[in-house]
Amino acid sequence: MDIVLIEPKTSGNVGAIARVMKNFGFKNLILINPKCEINKEALNRASHARDILEKVKITDMNCLKKYDCKIGTTAKIGNDYNILRIPLLPKEMAEKIKKTKNKTALILGREETGLKNSELKQCDFVVTIPTDKKYKTMNISHSLAILLYEINETKDENRITKTFKTATKKEKDRIMELLDNAMDKMDFPTESKKETQRKLWKKLIGKSNLTRRESFALMGFLKRIEKLK
Repeated sequence: MDIVLIEPKTSGNVGAIARVMKNFGFKNLILINPKCEINKEALNRASHARDILEKVKITDMNCLKKYDCKIGTTAKIGNDYNILRIPLLPKEMAEKIKKTKNKTALILGREETGLKNSELKQCDFVVTIPTDKKYKTMNISHSLAILLYEINETKDENRITKTFKTATKKEKDRIMELLDNAMDKMDFPTESKKETQRKLWKKLIGKSNLTRRESFALMGFLKRIEKLK
């Protein structure tokens, strides 16, 4: 995927864009009719992503014709009478392009005015980031960070949770068995209060997404309680 900026006005923003791209493993930055230069400010803001700025491509609107899939970004949401601005949410956008092998461009508009309707017409769909109604527009690099995060999150190899093995049903059942044994040794005013505790723990374990290591540690702790007189 290429990141395309239309008429960027601030060198610092271009540098910040490059830095965000580097964070999420994107390499190709295209500037369409830029109103600023790749100067010292841009390089400083890019930090360790200077290599992206060094190979940036500067071109015009005709370059969009080479893309099979063009994704526009907008902070202005449409309605039934402005279909061009009826957008997807970032997560929906990411899922939509998850398996595509087409040449894709994520297009960001001007810092102050965004993309024009004539430019949105060239896009296959648009995406927006839901923000507070009192201040809808985000900094361009912050917006890109959210969008690239969602795109990266759909890639299985980038999921942080993939590096951890989660507790199996068998292990969760064993934890509940040990908890039951522990509660049998406790005094409850009524049987219903004991059952309430059981339901609470079952729900807590079910939604906690325990790793296997955590589940074994918890089982070990409960076994120690079980041995108490």
